[in-house]
Amino acid sequence: MLVGVQLPEVERPVTWPELREVARTAEACGLDSIWVGDHLLYRDGGEARGPREAWTMLAALAEATERVHLGPLVASVSFHSPAMLAKMAATVDDISGGRLILGLGAGWNRVEYDAFGFPFDHRVDRFEEAFTIIRKLIREGAVDFEGRYHTVRESELIPRPRPDIPLMVGSNGDRMLRITLPFVDAWNTWHTDYRNDPSRIGPLLEKVDSVCAEVGRDPAGVTRTAALYVQAPGGKGRRAGSSERPVVDPVPVAALGEALSTLEARGIGHVMVVLDPIDAPSVEALARALGRI
Repeated sequence: MLVGVQLPEVERPVTWPELREVARTAEACGLDSIWVGDHLLYRDGGEARGPREAWTMLAALAEATERVHLGPLVASVSFHSPAMLAKMAATVDDISGGRLILGLGAGWNRVEYDAFGFPFDHRVDRFEEAFTIIRKLIREGAVDFEGRYHTVRESELIPRPRPDIPLMVGSNGDRMLRITLPFVDAWNTWHTDYRNDPSRIGPLLEKVDSVCAEVGRDPAGVTRTAALYVQAPGGKGRRAGSSERPVVDPVPVAALGEALSTLEARGIGHVMVVLDPIDAPSVEALARALGRI
């Protein structure tokens, strides 16, 4: 099983040098991947909080690290034209030497849509068109597409991207799964979707299997991945981006082995740990719990 870590987002004020330190610590400690959220702005109770832009961060992290996989968890296709998103992904993958995992989703936080001028309507319809353009540009290098929301004429990615950049969908929606499971390499669920309780993840995995059967995809060809909220020493409860997300109990780092064993037994192949607190000492504590240092 692969285990990675999400970098700080809006849990607390954080500088780029610290973000780089956390990423390099994760790599030095033997973790497998580093992830960034793709969000622009949160507002809760009148307070505004915003993280750094995801793709700029990923490009910097691609240069700052050498071994770990990198990816957005997950990129909203609403924030860029689909061809431009594919171009950015191909560039980050090139900078990293082929370490990008391209996680994609339809987005959910209306606050940032309104604040940055992106349409919030028909998000799954828009995603379906964008996903077609993105995957064709990544897999084939070129696409000509006309839809209701997106049109590209003789679009090409030059230099050509690595055609096997892994595509991952972050969604549990029936229609989103039907759109993506015929094509993606991996599926991801957030920790609140199964109450951060590995024993409760079964129904979500059954849904993936069911939709795979419906669309004619071999379920074995789709890697199952999941976020897991873990509390390290000094954690006081994670301050998430939005109160719209339900609050769940963290897994204590001392119980991490049992949680990972349960997830692995259920077929999860890659876990993205969301730490409390998200800092370099907590990453080291995570790595010690995994036996990697």
